Amino acid sequence: MGENGLGKNQGGFTSSFGAIAAAAGSAIGLGNIWRFPYTVGQNGGGAFLLLYIAFVFLLGVPIMMSELALGRRSRQDAVGAFHVLAPRHRSWMFVGFWGVLTTFLIYSFYSVVTGWTLDYVVLSCQGGLADKSPAEVSQAFTDFSTGTFWPILYQVIFLVLTALVVMLGVQKGIEKTSKILMPVLFVLMLLLCVRSVTLPGAGEGLDFLFRPDFSKLTGTAVLSALGQAMFSLSIGLGVLITYGAYVRKEDNLFKTSVIIASADTLIAILSGIAIFPAVFAFGMSPASGPSLVYEVLPNVFNSMAGGQIFAIIFFVLLSIAALTSTISMLEAVVAYVMKRFHMRRVPAVICITGLLLVTGIVCTLSFGPLSNVKILGQSIFGFLDMLTATYMLPLGAIGIVAFMGWYYAKSEARDELTNGGLLKARYFSVYYFIMKYLAPVALLAVLIAGIFGFGG
Repeated sequence: MGENGLGKNQGGFTSSFGAIAAAAGSAIGLGNIWRFPYTVGQNGGGAFLLLYIAFVFLLGVPIMMSELALGRRSRQDAVGAFHVLAPRHRSWMFVGFWGVLTTFLIYSFYSVVTGWTLDYVVLSCQGGLADKSPAEVSQAFTDFSTGTFWPILYQVIFLVLTALVVMLGVQKGIEKTSKILMPVLFVLMLLLCVRSVTLPGAGEGLDFLFRPDFSKLTGTAVLSALGQAMFSLSIGLGVLITYGAYVRKEDNLFKTSVIIASADTLIAILSGIAIFPAVFAFGMSPASGPSLVYEVLPNVFNSMAGGQIFAIIFFVLLSIAALTSTISMLEAVVAYVMKRFHMRRVPAVICITGLLLVTGIVCTLSFGPLSNVKILGQSIFGFLDMLTATYMLPLGAIGIVAFMGWYYAKSEARDELTNGGLLKARYFSVYYFIMKYLAPVALLAVLIAGIFGFGG
């Protein structure tokens, strides 16, 4: 376990801050800044936000601790962790493989959105969306997303950029990049928040976000909040298992998980503060759906003084968040391929990125030339989004909590989370109850809701 482990062969994180920055970067992505605001907008605002925060800390933190513990205990990738920790029951390895496959498929369509984001950085710098009417902004997005050359070019640029970081390795690539990008992300987000809350009429947006109206809560909203919490924290992907293999033995996994979840939640809340006051100030709808960022916000920026500058800041911010997530997704797949096929890092990165170019380009073309190709009535992009978010993510998370709560020895779990008894971990009995009973029930509810179409 020690000699062939990822932490030894690849070099682990050199500091607690490095581990937290990298893992927070994995969690903080388009899910926080693109998906979270429109999900809040569609589910009534403040009451949904409170539920989301509760689910992040009640369920998200314990599952995150489990994934990090599995990785650190085994010093292996997502598949190898189950091979080492359950050597007599190899079927558990399927849980890890499921996570790697889910990560690959998510990255395939996620790379499409990263291409859109990069295009909007360029457009903002050129002033390409300035002085356009809402209809013209919407048409510009449609024309770009249904095209071929430019969407694919920006997508390829982002895939290559991610690959270059991962090629540099854990310490020189992932950790160093995360240490730089995460503080920059926070600073840019704070700048946007300051501008947004100082707009005339911004108070209505803050009321929407922070004043809970529980009459707006539905069963759909509750399950949507739980699903968003799991999605936002990258639960069930195996990414955190892989990163756990690089975490130092002396680090406190409970403290690390709480800090990561807090940073992730803070960015989500700040994105709401940055977006909703501006949306309300200019009479836009907070329930605009996925188009909120790419079609509604450019109109908001066009309406405010200094809008072009803040548009540039926002889309650079979005690109940074996307990059920190794509780095973690690629690393999770590469770590498995390196171990499984005995490959060196650079060839493994090139092979996986090559495959992602094929699947990602197919997803991009599903908005244009391949738009008539339907799977279960959905575009290729839409099908992969639905398949991973509705079925594969919850199933992967269920596998992890089932392993930790029902198969893995309680004493082994306690030993890893207490660093061999050096930490008191008074929370352990609560943690174990959540993993054994509460988390499986909650995740099954999300899965069943998704299957029968009433989970949002």
